[in-house]
Amino acid sequence: MTYAPTDAERIARARSDLRMGLPVILSRGGVEALVAGAETLKPARLTALAQGGAAELAITHRRAETLKVRVYDDDIARLPVPEDITPRGLRAIIDPAGDLATPLKGPFRALRGGEAGLHRAAIQLVKSARLLPAAVLRPVAAGEALARDSALTRIVIGDQVPFLSQAPALDPVISARLPMAAAEAGRLHIFRPDDGGEEHYAVEIGQPDRSLPTLTRLHSACFTGDVLGSLKCDCGPQLRGALAQMAATGSGVLLYLNQEGRGIGLANKMRAYSLQDQGFDTVEANHRLGFEDDERDFRIGAAILRKMGFAQVRLLTNNPAKVAMLEKSGVAVTERVPLKIGRNPLNESYLATKAAKSGHLL
Repeated sequence: MTYAPTDAERIARARSDLRMGLPVILSRGGVEALVAGAETLKPARLTALAQGGAAELAITHRRAETLKVRVYDDDIARLPVPEDITPRGLRAIIDPAGDLATPLKGPFRALRGGEAGLHRAAIQLVKSARLLPAAVLRPVAAGEALARDSALTRIVIGDQVPFLSQAPALDPVISARLPMAAAEAGRLHIFRPDDGGEEHYAVEIGQPDRSLPTLTRLHSACFTGDVLGSLKCDCGPQLRGALAQMAATGSGVLLYLNQEGRGIGLANKMRAYSLQDQGFDTVEANHRLGFEDDERDFRIGAAILRKMGFAQVRLLTNNPAKVAMLEKSGVAVTERVPLKIGRNPLNESYLATKAAKSGHLL
């Protein structure tokens, strides 16, 4: 049907619904479940999902490690949801902000056996909505009118989760000349993904020769560093330093990817900062939240470069993972150009953690 939503459009709807606290339906192999983001569930809906004792809470193995929960499903753990659970009680399990205030949670009995595919898909969906990586699931009984006949967004999942198996298609929207402090010969390109996600930008300096390796930087958005001048990281100086180096070279392209907080979003990044205030380093904070060290998708950057006609680059980065991901995605990296800038007394431990735990060459 012409007007029927595509898979990407359904997923975009689902993200929006989850952020508002509205459940969605995930279906796989004839099995269906109501799924809600644990962070945004309203009291009445939480009560309805928990009624009957069939609801389960899916969390990542990272969060499970913090809660001392046994992990039987590789990268996720499943917990039964008590019928009398309150939003406050649920929040204490999924949000590490309250770990110090409520240190005696549990002990928890993890579920084992059965199929965990829908739980894994639910975790990835709430992650993509920039929510805490925890989801409440309740099986949909055969013929249950509440779920089947409602207007809830329904997503059918095959062997691979559709929003994981492929990077979103990116369409150029517009480009225009943009004189900047770093370089008057600037042009800004806007790219829009087909999955309803954030737009991404390419800043072109001068007129780079597409037949030669171009000085390039993949820069992930950092509101605190790029805009506010945060001293907790080196992002702002790296952004300005990369543009200045391209201007001095005469040409280059900087991709500004909207993957704040290494892909977890600004709200979760601030949650990580609050954990850092308690003494955890940047990697430990991400793990306590339930995230991996780095949740970014650099395939997006590779797709933009190919769209712009760049097949080979000189990459401005201290992160070997960016080099590997670009090359895996079909963009040749002829040289890694170091970008060692922005160190200050307040980010020394942050940079040390990036070097020791994330492999950055500082």
